[in-house]
Amino acid sequence: MPAAFVIIPVLGILAVAYGVYSRFIATRIMELNDARPTPAHTMADGRNFHATSRWMLFGHHFAAIAGPGPLIGPVLAAQFGFAPGLLWIVAGVCLAGAVHDSITLWASTRRCGASLGEIARTEIGPVAGLTAAIAILFVIVIALAGVGVPFVNALSQSPWGVFTISMTVPLALLMSLYMYRLRRGHVVEATVLGVIGLLAAVVIGRFVATSSWAATLTLSKHQLVVALAIYGFMASILPVWLLLTPRDYLSAFLKIGTIGALVIGVIIVNPPLHMPAFTPYIYGGGPIVPGPLYPFAFITIACGAVSGFHSLIASGTTPKMINRESDVRVIGYGAMLTEGLVGVVSLIAACSLQPGDYFAINTPPAVYATLGQHTVALPTIEVEVGEQIAGRSDGGPVSLAVGMAQIFSRLPGMKGLASYWYHFAIMFEALFILTVIDAGTRVGRYLVGEFLGRASPRLANPNWLPGAALSTALVVAAWSYFIWTGSISTIWPMFGVANQLMASIALAVGTTVIINAGKGRYAWVTLLPLSFLSVTTLTAGWMDVTRQFWPMAVGPDASLHVQGLLQSVLTLVMMVCVVVILVAAGRKWIATGVFRSTSLATAD
Repeated sequence: MPAAFVIIPVLGILAVAYGVYSRFIATRIMELNDARPTPAHTMADGRNFHATSRWMLFGHHFAAIAGPGPLIGPVLAAQFGFAPGLLWIVAGVCLAGAVHDSITLWASTRRCGASLGEIARTEIGPVAGLTAAIAILFVIVIALAGVGVPFVNALSQSPWGVFTISMTVPLALLMSLYMYRLRRGHVVEATVLGVIGLLAAVVIGRFVATSSWAATLTLSKHQLVVALAIYGFMASILPVWLLLTPRDYLSAFLKIGTIGALVIGVIIVNPPLHMPAFTPYIYGGGPIVPGPLYPFAFITIACGAVSGFHSLIASGTTPKMINRESDVRVIGYGAMLTEGLVGVVSLIAACSLQPGDYFAINTPPAVYATLGQHTVALPTIEVEVGEQIAGRSDGGPVSLAVGMAQIFSRLPGMKGLASYWYHFAIMFEALFILTVIDAGTRVGRYLVGEFLGRASPRLANPNWLPGAALSTALVVAAWSYFIWTGSISTIWPMFGVANQLMASIALAVGTTVIINAGKGRYAWVTLLPLSFLSVTTLTAGWMDVTRQFWPMAVGPDASLHVQGLLQSVLTLVMMVCVVVILVAAGRKWIATGVFRSTSLATAD
């Protein structure tokens, strides 16, 4: 199938969803009102609560939520064929993911930027609040580990990528100083300077990679874990305006610009999708995702369709920076639709590869030899990009980079630049990941601070530097451990389950908020995606524990025992947390009589 036959209808569907469905939610449920002051104004402190312009905050929010999930998940799920992933991304993002994000952002903004755990406590009850807080903490650690592993894999032994990604930090600092100190309020000028600097860093990085600096910037995976931990720590404790917001805003330009260029490239080049609509692996036994299509396609593709991690950003950093309530619709619903588009073009890029080439990149050589597949264009591609890419099996970044490079290099005037586009795509993916690390660590710091505050109230103060440093150090140490010891094959399944279970929690809390606000007749907006997602993910979690994690814990390889046991326990704890919250929320809904009143209204 030609790729243009996919991307053009998808663009139309996303436009209709934003123009119609998001407007329905904004007017009937959220009743957004710009006359109501937001926490960024009523609680402004210059560090965590800081009113931010709509499009700069859109950039931060999109950069924070759009991690490697919409890039990697669709690539891994391509083993099932292009149809399952495409249908799930489009339907999921319009009816579940964007609803999940915007409802959570609205609820938190109306509650002084409260965390999801605090909202669960006040709207459902203390048991649900404590359970949600525990679940959120687990999800943050697992999610950041899940996104960190592809980052380490993508930049390992890549001085060009390390240089360019590193340059985004001083560029962000310069942007913040320009906007808030030198030329206060001149966002456009700072943006132009930042984008020019970023593009220059991309170009210069190619020469750095062949200079005497290459050895210094060629880092091993463990060295990258240490560097990532240092960055995550610093980004979490510095004021949001100084590093986090401008760096994410700058990253968003590269992300959105690249995706926009890729969409245009897909329409112009119109590559055929060589991967069939469905493959024999829909029944299970796949070399990348071993489980069957249901339920594993729906947890392999999380970000891009619906992602629980987004609720942590939508009830963490973003509501503390909302300038006007009308921004909730643009940022909450609109940014998620943009991420869905990222997922679609990632799927197209992967499926434009020949199946033999796709599996050769994403499976170890020993596994590939058993598939009966044969490479088609891969030897030529390796010559063009200047690297050996067969057998990388690093979680999808390489196959996505190859697909993107093939599309861009076929554009008019781009012939012979496949190597440049391949390395640019690797850096593009790494940038997605880094923005999740900084925002996610900050959200985790807030949550750990709340826990520590039970022992010492001063530790709960986010502006007290020693407490912030301690909370941040605990979060960073936890996710760094999993990245240091894990791999994409062990971390990603647990990340997928934890992420979607978190989405179930957020949708349950959102449903309760809607009902408590007297909008019970519209509770179906969140209740329908909650029903599908909770059943699907609990099923996947149980299958992961019984078929993968627990066998690792009791298998013959003693080196996997601790890892298998830890992953089994964490997954089961998450599943129990979700069940507890669903039961508590269900009792709350029944107690309000919402279902009885809704049925009577329908009968009338």
